[in-house]
Amino acid sequence: MALCTLVDKIADAELLREMIGFAAGPLMELEVAALAGAGHGERSPDRLAQRNGYRDRDWQIRAGTVELRIPRLRKGS
Repeated sequence: MALCTLVDKIADAELLREMIGFAAGPLMELEVAALAGAGHGERSPDRLAQRNGYRDRDWQIRAGTVELRIPRLRKGS
C-alpha cells in the first residue's frame, strides 16, 4: 500500500515540474521581448538588444529540479 502512495506522489511531483517548466518558458520569453523592445524574430526600429541564444539552468523547487532554457540578450549590433 505504501508503494502505491509513493508512486502516486512521484507522478504528481513530475507533473508539477513539467507544468512549472511549461509556464516559465513563455513568461521568460515575454520578459526578454519587453527588455529587447521586440519579440522573437520581429524587426523593429525600437529594438534595444539582440537575442544571443539560450543558456541552460537547473531551477531547484520543492518538487524537484526544473530544467530551464533562459534566453540571452546582447547589446549593440
